[in-house]
Formats: sequence, structure tokens, C-alpha cells
Amino acid sequence: MTNRWNRRQFFEFPATGLATAAFLSLAHRESMGHGSNDRIHGPHFAPRAKRAIHICLIGGFSQVDSFDYKPALFQLHGKPIPGGTKPETFFGSAGLLSAPHWKFRQRGKSGLWVSDLFPHIAQQADALAVVRSMVADSANHTPAFLQQMTGFPMNGFPSLGSWLSYGLGSESDSLPTFVVLPDARSLPNGGASNWGTGFLPAEHQGVWLRGGDEPILDLFPRRGIAPKTEQASRDLLAMLNARHLETRQDNDMLGARLKSYELAARMQVSIPEAVNLDDETEATLTSYGVGSPQTDDCGKRCLLARRLIERGVRFVQIFSGGCFGGNPRHGWDSHEDCKTDHEREAALIDRPIAALLADLRQRGLLDETLVLFTTEFGRTPFANSPEGVAGLGRDHNPEGFTVWLAGGGVRGGLSYGQTDEIGWKATENSVTWPDLHATILHLLGLDHQRLTFYHNGIDRRLTNVHGQVIQPLLA
Repeated sequence: MTNRWNRRQFFEFPATGLATAAFLSLAHRESMGHGSNDRIHGPHFAPRAKRAIHICLIGGFSQVDSFDYKPALFQLHGKPIPGGTKPETFFGSAGLLSAPHWKFRQRGKSGLWVSDLFPHIAQQADALAVVRSMVADSANHTPAFLQQMTGFPMNGFPSLGSWLSYGLGSESDSLPTFVVLPDARSLPNGGASNWGTGFLPAEHQGVWLRGGDEPILDLFPRRGIAPKTEQASRDLLAMLNARHLETRQDNDMLGARLKSYELAARMQVSIPEAVNLDDETEATLTSYGVGSPQTDDCGKRCLLARRLIERGVRFVQIFSGGCFGGNPRHGWDSHEDCKTDHEREAALIDRPIAALLADLRQRGLLDETLVLFTTEFGRTPFANSPEGVAGLGRDHNPEGFTVWLAGGGVRGGLSYGQTDEIGWKATENSVTWPDLHATILHLLGLDHQRLTFYHNGIDRRLTNVHGQVIQPLLA
């Protein structure tokens, strides 16, 4: 008995037929990268910005202590939420209201309200577009952070940087397109998932640069190799790899690995030059806080971000804070004592970030570099505290929080959206992560509805099926 079918029998058999043919066609399309995955790198329209630097505050910084001025909180300090209700929150019943821990002032020509928590960033107020009506889908750190990074509150989706790498391609042959600079104390919760490629080609993964003498592990051989020997080895390896790849054209991981080795060879020259700050002036190093115990880590990373985008890196992420827990906490997750925690964390980043904005402007780079300052959610104007006590801490708040943008294509000195009188919930012009992601892509010349990748039967995109460009933020 033969198991071979002719063409007519295949299409007539009910368990296979056209449905199976369609399935096999779709599977082939996905495995071979056909259709919408044949991305031609480049913007869809003239970009406002050519590159971006994304500063991510881990843990949820307090909007009512920084950029969202709520004078009513001073009058309501120590009182329950107006209206006589005691709503349930992420950590139980809402406690008594707590006034801002820092004084707010109007800054610059624009009169933008910024508190004394960020005195140096406040001096750059006329460059900032502050969004005071952000909302998130989760009050839990890991899914909220992933939504900020990837547009989805779960693992397996490409990060913002990977989408930009896929959509715009590289400006440099010797440096990665997407670079990640974590806080020296620890990685964010979720680790490398925050800069992963998900289902995009693996070559769009973010490259993590560490501090110290070896920013990329194993970039150099442990023992010296004669130049002629090394070049001969590379030539032979390139030939063998090319033959291997010829029979495995649909192997994305193999292709990405070969490209990564080729890039690594070029980075042996480019990375040491990029991370070496010896050619920076003393005035520049001082402005970033390099050499000062509090600001040295963030100062070096902000300065390195500027050096990387000057050399063609498309997207740089700088993280502030790390994994949560411990005593004392490090990061912005200030449940017990917001004043102490935020004061410590702000002292690490305020001066370097302000210096970055000023340095980009002075070098003529700010107009074409988008700077983002975000967090996964904000903090409540109250804490879960003992009955009758206005607590020092603040709890998770995805209902209304603040981020800001500056630089390429952004209208500075602007505030957009509103929260209620106590800074708890967005009440005017609510902005979702798909909205903000759509706006970021737009500023970089990409239409969020056209930047797609076919995966599991769906033309996937960063903004899922949502998102509107926030036109008032555009210059």
C-alpha cells in the first residue's frame, strides 16, 4: 500500500485540502520572512528626529512630587480623599492624603511647574513637553514595565528599541543600532526582556554595555593573537559561515549570530574609542558630574549616550534604579518613605540628565535627538498607612502619572493633559502607552500603523491595534 497521494487526492481529502494548503502557505511565508516582513529600512516620511535617548526610571516615580503641581494637596494634607469614599487600591484601602514633599516653582520663560526635587532638570524646563495624563494597564511592576518597554504587559514582544532598529536600520557599520546602559546597582526587573527582539529578527536585540574596563564581555581574546593569524582565521571562518548559511537561508538565529560576530570584530576598534572619555574637556566631565560619588555612574552613562548617538547609534536606553525590594530600597518604588527614597535617587540623575540636554543643545544635536523620560506608572497622593496617619510613602498609581519628552520635533515648555485636583487620576486628554509609542515613532519618521511584522497569522505592531499620535506635542 502506498502512502503517496496525487494532487487531486490531496485537495479532495477533507482532513487536509485547502485548509492545510493555506496553513502551509502561511507557515512558509512566516518562516521565509515574506510579505510584510520584507522591511526596507528607512522612515515612512520626513523624520523630526534621527535618533533617541530613553531614560527609564524603575519603580514608579511620584508625579505629585515632581512635575504635576497640585496645590490642593497642601490644604488636604492629612485628610481623607474628598467625597467620603475610601476606595480600594493596589495595596488595600487608600490612606490619608499627603502633601508634596518638595516645593514647586514655575520655571523658565514657559512658567512650567517643576518641583525642587529636580533643580537641574528644572533649568531645562523650556525644552520639556510634560505629559501629565499618562495611564497604564497594570499596577504591578513587571507587566507595567514591560508595557512601557514593548507595548504589551507580558513577555515575548519586541522592545521599542528593536522596533526602531527594524524600522530604521543602522547609521553605523561599527556600532550596534540599539544600546542599553543599565544602572550599575542592578538590572531592571524582567532583565533582558526589556530590550529583547521578541519575534523580530534577532539582529535587532539591544546590546548591553556594562561599566568598568570591559563594557562588552568577551569582545577581545584572552590572549594575544598575531594580526596575520587573526586575519587568516577570520577569512577562513567567513568562508565556512557563508557556505553554512547558503543551505540555511531561513535560519534567523544563524544569520543574526553571523552578523553579530562580524559586528563584534568591528567593535573591537569602535567600542574602546566610544567609551573612552579622555578626550572630553574637564568642563564637560564636571557638568555631567563625572568624578562625583553621587553622579559618577549616571554622569558617565549620559555622556556615553551622547558619544554613541554622535557615532551613529540609533537608540540608547539609560536606566535609573534596579530590581525592587531590600532595605533600604534602591530605585523609585517608594512605599515607606518617598522623601528619603526620591531625594536619594534624584541626586544621582538630576545633574547628569540636565547636562545631557544642555550638551546636546550646545552641540546642535538636540533638534535631531529625541530625549524621553518615563516610568512604568506613578505614585498615589496617599499611602496605605495606619488609621489616622498621613504616611511618608506613596503606593503604585497607573491611573494618572507623568512622563516628559524633549528635543527632536517636540514643542518645549508645554504641559499636556491633567489629573484630578489631588493628582490621582487622569481627567483630561488621557495618554496610553500606544499613544506615546505612536508619537515616538512619528517623531522618528515611522507610521505606527505601517510598521508591522507578520507573526502567528497577525501583522503585529508596537501599538497593537491602538494608538494616536499626540499632535499638540509636536513642534
